Amino acid sequence: MADVVLVAGAWLGSWAWDEVVPGLRAAGHRACPLTLSGLAERRGVPAGQQTHVQDIVGEIERRDLRDVVLVGHSYSGIPVGQAAGRIGDRLTRVVYVDAEVPVDGLSFASGWWQGQAAFESVLADNGGDWPPLDVAEFDGQGLTDEQIARLVKGCTPHPGATLTEPAVLARPLGELPTTYVKCLLDGPEPNDTVSALLTSEQWRLVTMATGHWPMFSQPDELARLLVEQIG
Repeated sequence: MADVVLVAGAWLGSWAWDEVVPGLRAAGHRACPLTLSGLAERRGVPAGQQTHVQDIVGEIERRDLRDVVLVGHSYSGIPVGQAAGRIGDRLTRVVYVDAEVPVDGLSFASGWWQGQAAFESVLADNGGDWPPLDVAEFDGQGLTDEQIARLVKGCTPHPGATLTEPAVLARPLGELPTTYVKCLLDGPEPNDTVSALLTSEQWRLVTMATGHWPMFSQPDELARLLVEQIG
């Protein structure tokens, strides 16, 4: 049995994994979805990047989780990757689900496609938070209208400091047993940072024929994939 810690991406909380959890539990694993500070039911809790890392590490230590599989989706790959290097022999595997990965000394905003200044301008225009996407921005990601409506309803603004503060790596990512899940509707290839890490013998690449939010578009398939990677 593995302890599977599930951390969803920007704007989302533990609720995002509701349809994935039953498949993990049916396979005999303990599913532990986590809401990061400042999001969902924890909205309003002050948070920076290292707060989110400590949220993950603290939950693992508080619950004395062992044989941990750390799953990070989208933005949350950044704190998950840092936490993975800090939990020692509790870690079994990291799974990035169409995720960003941390780069020591850099932030999520550092890699923004329009440049960090443009991203920080968006935060400044929204009271320091990153506003959730609107309905149209979920198009082309393999989601039904019902799934999009659920996403939009559940999203909360994402605390900006978690996106602008730099990552601090305790161990090189290439040393850690890792699976990277690329969701093909969101682009056929991983980014350059991930592609370089995939040259490590510790890393493996798998793909899903869906979009960036597979916990909504293909939850059963995602659960099966995670079970396979645990095995």
